[in-house]
Amino acid sequence: MRVLVTGATGFIGFHVAMELLRAGREVRALARQGNIAPELLKLGCEVSKGDIRDFDSVCRAVRGSDEVYHVAADYRLWVPDPERMYETNVTGTVNIMRAALEAGTGKVVYTSSVGTLAAQPARSGGKAIVPSDEDTPVSFNQMIGHYKKSKFLAEREVEGFARKGLPVVIVNPSTPIGAMDRKPTPTGAMIVSFLNGKVPAYLETGLNFVGVHDVALGHLLAARHGRTGEKYILGGYNMTLRDFYREASSISGMKPPSVRLPYGPVLMAAYFNEALSKLTGKAPAIPLTGVRMAGKYMYFDSSKAHSELKMPLTPIKEAIREAVEWFGANGYAGVRATAGKCAE
Repeated sequence: MRVLVTGATGFIGFHVAMELLRAGREVRALARQGNIAPELLKLGCEVSKGDIRDFDSVCRAVRGSDEVYHVAADYRLWVPDPERMYETNVTGTVNIMRAALEAGTGKVVYTSSVGTLAAQPARSGGKAIVPSDEDTPVSFNQMIGHYKKSKFLAEREVEGFARKGLPVVIVNPSTPIGAMDRKPTPTGAMIVSFLNGKVPAYLETGLNFVGVHDVALGHLLAARHGRTGEKYILGGYNMTLRDFYREASSISGMKPPSVRLPYGPVLMAAYFNEALSKLTGKAPAIPLTGVRMAGKYMYFDSSKAHSELKMPLTPIKEAIREAVEWFGANGYAGVRATAGKCAE
């Protein structure tokens, strides 16, 4: 069986391609010229050069594919030119779906994000936060930043193609961590900063963390068991940022940040940084989108994926350890995981 993977040079996409190869698939990767990871070639992937924004190159890549995994996306908290992000995340997605529909592709898995789902307000009065699921009501106006907005619009386009008869399943990964986060992603950059001793303080918020291997396997399971037009949260463990740093500390030996920053002053600093970035064209030291997102708890219920898709759930300590070891071994940080294996 031949499958196409877009975004195979990225974090999630690379792991999806690896899992497909392990499953005995012939993997074709759509990649831009000059953006071909040598690891893909070593793994034995066929590379189709092109760009998801170019419909002709998309058609060439899709042709002859039994399955398509559309993982590619522009994921940044700050962009100097938002239009380019929408071209990649929305127009590029439409191109993939249209080409797959016209080619009669047997199955399509679209990688969305939990960013398109409902986030919960910060803790109030000590009340427990109720995790959102695939059906929790949400609107475009609740999307914070261009990444979330563009992915929300793309997801609506995908749902439209499902109604036209395209056998597409939507997966919404939460916050994946693990090895091979080369760029790195914003989450990986957060871990790298921590390992390099550059996180003396933190903003209290909550995220859903999951091992990237589980997310990759979730894609394959969605192709096998997922229902057309349905969404599946590929998530794991709901944790406060404070608790996440504590886990990373127990693995790396680095001291966890102990100072909790007040939200208001940090938000004001982020607005100042954003204004400065518009003048300089350089990324802000404090991304406004990231600070605004921290005002919400990104807690999710991924039971649908675990029950319907049989998605595995690796202990989060193992995923954190893998990330720490990989960043340390590949020159991103001078700290590696301490000896010993994580217990569940």
